[in-house]
Amino acid sequence: MTGRGVAERSSCRGRGSAALTLAVTLLLAPRQEARAEDFVDYRYEDYAETGGRMNVRTQGLTGSQDIGTDMQVGFTLINDAIAGASPTGERAPASGQVPLAYLADHRKAWEIDLSRQIGRVNVAMGYSQSREHDYVSRGWSLTTLTDFNHKNSEVRVGIAGHADDVETFFDPQHAYFGKQAFSAIIGVHQLLDPLTTVTVNVTWSRETGFLDDQYKLVEKTVELVPGSFFDLVYAENRPDMRDSGVAYASVNRAFPSTDGALEASYRFYADTYGIDSSTGELRWIQKWGAHVTLAPELRASAQGAAHFYAYDLDETDIMPTVVPHPSGPNYSSDYRLSALDTVSAGLRATWKAADHVQLEAGYVRYAMHGRDGVTPQSAYPVANILSAGARFSW
Repeated sequence: MTGRGVAERSSCRGRGSAALTLAVTLLLAPRQEARAEDFVDYRYEDYAETGGRMNVRTQGLTGSQDIGTDMQVGFTLINDAIAGASPTGERAPASGQVPLAYLADHRKAWEIDLSRQIGRVNVAMGYSQSREHDYVSRGWSLTTLTDFNHKNSEVRVGIAGHADDVETFFDPQHAYFGKQAFSAIIGVHQLLDPLTTVTVNVTWSRETGFLDDQYKLVEKTVELVPGSFFDLVYAENRPDMRDSGVAYASVNRAFPSTDGALEASYRFYADTYGIDSSTGELRWIQKWGAHVTLAPELRASAQGAAHFYAYDLDETDIMPTVVPHPSGPNYSSDYRLSALDTVSAGLRATWKAADHVQLEAGYVRYAMHGRDGVTPQSAYPVANILSAGARFSW
């Protein structure tokens, strides 16, 4: 998809983003050509924020199998264990550490897709589901990949969507609210010469319905009686529609003299929340002997704040309501919607253990830094990400 985008690495079950990510991933997932190598791929990732904050352990199983000469079926199974503490959105006390709330959940997700080669066009359809104890997401996709110019050029066109049900606890009846999304992509992959390829994608998405994170709060000092002030907390209140767009470009260049290759990409994101972000990524892929590949990577991004983000509401005229309503004033103290920078650096190693067996391990150090001068730095996470995987092909 778009990588770790806005609200990168949601450290408190940002399921709205997770569901949209799942839908757009259906669009962007690479489709194997007919008669390509069939495989089963297992992946494990441990995302652990320092200071006892969020820990997400993910196991994933992906497979692909040809059916005849022009059809292929693929599947993905994901199992997440989520536990740890995350900022609530309340003000930090004198110690400077923002208040944290402990969260725990278990997410199970699956996807299946079927693709068929029809002349120069590969048509793929996908369906997915993701479930947590209070959140269900169902997604679909339709994508075409057409080759031109003796397969030196490819054009991708696709649409995807999802429909979600969110259980809310601030509503006395714990009602389920709906959320929908639709995404579209058009992209080009071009071989410039035997050593260089370029990819350009443009993606547009619209989310509607319940877009709040019900686990995030805002705080306001209120004069309940003359001369008596109290710090009160309320649920956040985001708009019920969000349009977003992504422009992505990458270039891959091989350097045979060094047995290496460079991957460089840039991504620009903007949405109707007022958020915009720029992300650049560099990865060097280096062969080391006949069976080992090392890939160091560096990634950095800068994000602007949502127009309704505020550390607290004391400097505003907004009087929040007990039950959020998107038609009223919008407000959120979710640090992921603030102005921030992120940087990550890591190394991935791949070992071809046998003709049809490949093993992989990686480490990434990830850090987020606020830059609005108001939100305490204790709100922003630093994380270590360990990963391992194995691929079996036939």
